[in-house]
Parts: sequence; structure tokens; C-alpha cells
Amino acid sequence: MITKEAHFQSSDFLRDVVIGMSDGLTVPFALAAGLSGAVVSNNVILTAGFAEIVAGSIAMGLGGYLAGRTEVEHYEAELQREYQEVEQVPEQEKQEVRDVFAELGLSTSTQNLIADEMTKDKEKWVDFMMKYELGLDKPDPKRARNSALNIGGAYIVGGIVPLLPYFFFNTPTQSLSWSCVVTVCCLFLFGFFKAKATGQNPWMGATRIMFIGSIAAAAAYFIGQLFAGS
Repeated sequence: MITKEAHFQSSDFLRDVVIGMSDGLTVPFALAAGLSGAVVSNNVILTAGFAEIVAGSIAMGLGGYLAGRTEVEHYEAELQREYQEVEQVPEQEKQEVRDVFAELGLSTSTQNLIADEMTKDKEKWVDFMMKYELGLDKPDPKRARNSALNIGGAYIVGGIVPLLPYFFFNTPTQSLSWSCVVTVCCLFLFGFFKAKATGQNPWMGATRIMFIGSIAAAAAYFIGQLFAGS
């Protein structure tokens, strides 16, 4: 009976959601906590909170878009350079194919056989060099757009969570108390499932994420108190 190996393969979507949700839960939570220590109106906190969510999601999404475009442009530039090298210095590139298989412990005759066969197809030759010489996989051409939408969307979803209690309670103090409960629980669950998905200790991951978010909110709250009292 063959046992299937369990390996985690992190998808681009999951990475984007982790990036967006982490900041989305933490930054608006800290902002709301800071303002709760400085103002007496939930409307002010909600206005500032949603303004931050809009600005933050755009900034995070734009960052994801630029990162995706950079990845695509870098790959295309290296691809063109590799085609030029295959045309201009084919023997050198052929030797680099042999070197890859030499590192795997294959015999010289096998290295030559594989190199001779592979270099008959220029496209496969270049693809091989891109992956095994440069360590580059062909990126999805839609990666930049998808990354922007995934990160921005996850940021919005995460950012709304700490603001929800401010719709249902009259004072910032009451709202903050419930916001802490709701957000800390969400941070714990997010950290737990993130760590579990990536093969890490889920309890440690949950505690770490919850601790970081709580410290950020507490620091912001005390700064708000400090300015409110000055």
C-alpha cells in the first residue's frame, strides 16, 4: 500500500489572504482603540476607521499589484536574456545543462545524452534553464490583478471586524470592550488556521497573532489616552 505524502503547497491566493487579513485585523483595531481613548463619539471612530480601511485596502492592493507586475516583468526580462544566450553562446549554455545534472550525480555520458536531446528544442531548453539555472517559474500573467483584489478584499473583510461593535453601542468605552473580544477571537482563529495550513504549531501561531494584535491595540489606546489628557 502506497502512503501519500502530505506536503503543503502554499497558493498565491492563500498568501494574499494572509497578508491582507493580518493587516486588516490589526491596523483598524489599533486605530479604533487609539481613538477610543481620545474621543467620545463613535461616529468619529467609524468615520476614521472606514477611511483607514479604504486607504489601507487601496495601498495594500496596489502593493500586491506592483509586486505581481515586478515578478512578471523580471521573468520576461530574464527569459529574453536566456534566449539571447542560447543563440549567442550555445556551447556555454549547453554546458550549464550538463552542470545541473552533474550536481545530481549523473554520469558524464548521461549528462551529454540529456544535454544533446534537450538542446534540440530551444523552447524547452530555455524553460529548463529558467527553472533550474535561475530558479524562476513562469508567473501567472493575471497574478498582479488577482493579488491586488485578493489582498485588498481580505484587508476590507479583516478591517470591518473591529469596527462592528461601534455600530451597536453608544460609547467608545463599551464599543472598545466588545471590539477587543471580537477582534482577539478573530485574531486567534485566523492565527490558528494560518499556522495549521502552513504546517506549523496552530496554538503557537494563534497565540502569536493574537499577542501582536493586542499589543498594537493597547499601545494605540494608551497613546490616545495620553493625548486626550494633555
